[in-house]
Amino acid sequence: MNISGTSLPVMSGVSESGEVYSAALAKKQQKADGAAALALIEGAAQSSSAQTPAKSVTASLGNNVNIYV
Repeated sequence: MNISGTSLPVMSGVSESGEVYSAALAKKQQKADGAAALALIEGAAQSSSAQTPAKSVTASLGNNVNIYV
């Protein structure tokens, strides 16, 4: 039994359609990632403006450090 590569049918259309499908999936994923990133940025901007201001730090904070050896 002899199998040669010349007797096999050429399936170039199948590989091209697979590449197109893969590119379409990648584009769809990139759009979803972009939308998620924008939602994250918008959510962070809204929450930072709603936060209460930080309390003032006193000058004595951190002056006494207890070290036990």
